[in-house]
Amino acid sequence: MAPAYGIADLAKEFDVTTRTLRFYEDEGLIAPARLGQRRIFSQRDRVRLKLILRGKRLGFSLDEIREIVNLYDAPPGELGQIRFFLDKIRERRAALERQRDDIAATLAELDDVEARCAAQLKGLDGKRR
Repeated sequence: MAPAYGIADLAKEFDVTTRTLRFYEDEGLIAPARLGQRRIFSQRDRVRLKLILRGKRLGFSLDEIREIVNLYDAPPGELGQIRFFLDKIRERRAALERQRDDIAATLAELDDVEARCAAQLKGLDGKRR
């Protein structure tokens, strides 16, 4: 028998709220079976949730995550999914490197402005004495 998980089980395992899981279900990212009102998550749902949360940690949008996880079921399957994911990783890395460069430039400018302000303040304090 395939493993099955309740919503509370997965919420606890992945340290998310049950509301988060319901949101991902509403977004079509996971599709648990139903037994009355109870959601029954499969191993496939568990793996998809793991991929969703990893994608979020890496900064991907829900649309990008949806595209990545749905590629597994579309031709050419896992091969296409991995190639697409690698492209997305490279795009994300490039964006983060640009942000890092922008942050470094901003910090350098802040250092310069701070030093000039401190020097100006010191000069003004010296004139008052």
